[in-house]
Amino acid sequence: MSIEPTPIRAVSPLDGRLLGKYQTTTAAALAEQMAAARTAGAAWASLSVEQRLAKLAPLTERLLADSDAIVDCLRLTTGKVRTEALLGEIYPLLDLLGYYRKHAAGILAGRGVPTSPFAFPGATAQIQRRPYGVAAIISPWNYPLQLTVAPLLTALIAGNAAIIKPSELSLPVGQLIIELFAGLDLPEGLLQWAIGGGAVGEALIDAGPDLLFFTGGLQSGRAAMRRAAQHPIPVLLELGGKDAMIVFADADLPRAANAALYGAFSNSGQVCVSIERLYVQRECHDRFLALLLDGVAKLEVGTGADADLGAMTSDRQIDIVQAHYDDALAQGAQASGALQRDGRFLSPALLWNVTPDMRVMREETFGPLLPIQAFDNETDAVAAANAGEFGLNASIWSSDIAKAEQVAGQLQVGNWAVNDVIKNIGHPGLPFGGVKRSGFGRYHGAEGLLSFSYPVAGLTSRSRLPKEPNWFPYSEQHYQNLKGYIDFVHGAGTLKQRIQRNWPALQAFREYSAFDLTQRWHNLKLLLTGKRG
Repeated sequence: MSIEPTPIRAVSPLDGRLLGKYQTTTAAALAEQMAAARTAGAAWASLSVEQRLAKLAPLTERLLADSDAIVDCLRLTTGKVRTEALLGEIYPLLDLLGYYRKHAAGILAGRGVPTSPFAFPGATAQIQRRPYGVAAIISPWNYPLQLTVAPLLTALIAGNAAIIKPSELSLPVGQLIIELFAGLDLPEGLLQWAIGGGAVGEALIDAGPDLLFFTGGLQSGRAAMRRAAQHPIPVLLELGGKDAMIVFADADLPRAANAALYGAFSNSGQVCVSIERLYVQRECHDRFLALLLDGVAKLEVGTGADADLGAMTSDRQIDIVQAHYDDALAQGAQASGALQRDGRFLSPALLWNVTPDMRVMREETFGPLLPIQAFDNETDAVAAANAGEFGLNASIWSSDIAKAEQVAGQLQVGNWAVNDVIKNIGHPGLPFGGVKRSGFGRYHGAEGLLSFSYPVAGLTSRSRLPKEPNWFPYSEQHYQNLKGYIDFVHGAGTLKQRIQRNWPALQAFREYSAFDLTQRWHNLKLLLTGKRG
């Protein structure tokens, strides 16, 4: 693929100011980056997990010391408010680093596997974890720091080199990431970045990484997967969501209402696990709606220190939100107010009297809309929540924890929370990922490190016998002896019955026993005769 080196202007969604100019990465440059990454990755993989963690440890200090500057970069690049940048982008990375400092060495350690002394005489078995090599990480614009650095850290700790391609809408944050890691004692070329849009992403895949980690929308994820399949390259996909929140009448309604507003409108709804469908039990629907209407009227949109919602990152996403809003009203839904727009700033809105066939209930909105639908019982709630093509996260609200967890167990999602929203995905020890068209693969927790490494199985024989029982020569008697051995191990009946009917076969294979033969056969005879030693 040929890519012309063209400039990209980074413009702030807050006020349109120019944040920087960047040159797209060419296919030739990507080939050079891949070669450098392989050299650096080989040196990095030779280090122990503890040594890698020690070299990455200063990143914690840098994130803490530079937090205000990082927040400002995120605010200007994405439009989000400062609190969202701090809690949604920086804090989860500190938690993840802390978790892996404590647990990564144990997670990635090799382990022994028991072996049968009959089938594998004198042998030991083990499983080791190895890094893939070079991981390509394609990340989105909504959380450009966290959703790039979290998989990046996981890749590096597991022993990989990495080439990141941040969204073309968040290039200043991509540059910030490179600068944050530049002060660490890492092999040259271990971390690099590619600049550009979809064409550069395709060229990065064509450059031949050993693993692709993609976070983004469903259509872009499909395109990345198709591209990777041509090589083929293993893929981890973190795609979109249409997350449901289920509120039962016995829930703490004021708390649940506050959670619904936060879950739906955090980062202006530009969160893959935003509450995009709210199901409320009919008997408390009107009371709950009143709480929501009161709460949404108090939310502040703007750039000030007290603002709850900032700017939308892209005009394209605003158009999608508007289309979902218009479609709902055209089909009879009611709204808390007009969808007011001022530049990239968009006011949040509630929708009720919605139906399952409306776009706002089927398609990912990724913006500040919250549609509300009533349900009658648990069965209805589960059926409604499981409808649709996505399965990322869900939230269940009830004072009956057993009931809430039972409902959670029926939902087709990769993650759930009871009486909380969004926060569960930030737990560093819990794996995060979706089912259905929300993607596959996991990161965070032990599963994250395991996803960025692959298992190697090993068997070591210490036998000094001239041959193994399965080696040549074959004969009819050998075949019958093998049948007898298999029946002894896996057949029906008591141990005594299996020994009695397969005694000739066991005698034929006694030379392969890994234990003291004299004592073993003595014990077998005692068992056959019913005597005790």
